[in-house]
Amino acid sequence: MIADVKKTAEQKMQKSLEALKVDLSKVRSGRAHTGLLDHVMVDYYGAPTPVNQVANVNLIDARTIGVIPWEKKMAGAVEKAIRESDLGLNPMSVGETIRVPMPPLTEERRKELTKVVKHEAENVRVAMRNIRRDANTQLKELLKSKEISEDEERRSEDEIQKITDRYIAEIEKILQAKEAELMAV
Repeated sequence: MIADVKKTAEQKMQKSLEALKVDLSKVRSGRAHTGLLDHVMVDYYGAPTPVNQVANVNLIDARTIGVIPWEKKMAGAVEKAIRESDLGLNPMSVGETIRVPMPPLTEERRKELTKVVKHEAENVRVAMRNIRRDANTQLKELLKSKEISEDEERRSEDEIQKITDRYIAEIEKILQAKEAELMAV
């Protein structure tokens, strides 16, 4: 039972960490990467579909993403979807290819993005602490129903705290790397 509580807590913490990585990948640093368009949805015959399922997405150079729709008539819809996304990108059609240049970031915008990144990291830290609290509550319930001893409960709480500390340190590492990436000119 104790192992189940710890395993569940660790799985939830891992999912929160993965969610943070996904959220931070959406925050752009001025460099182009194809993952930036993963969440842009195109109206494909009435069904919202991710861009990478209706077009080939690749890097033209360090600051430009190239999108080549598989169907020529989808070019307008893909361009419109990218323009209307909340990414602040301005695509241009060049023949069959849609070029998506990454605008350079100003110092002010970099600082704003750093604040956004810190806020996201803090939200995940709070989620980690909530997961720890839930696990400790489950341990207390096991103790109350006399399924485990007080020593086992205390030892398990310490182990859950160590798991929490490890994940929070990982969040800090990810946060520092993203801040360094954002502030690099």
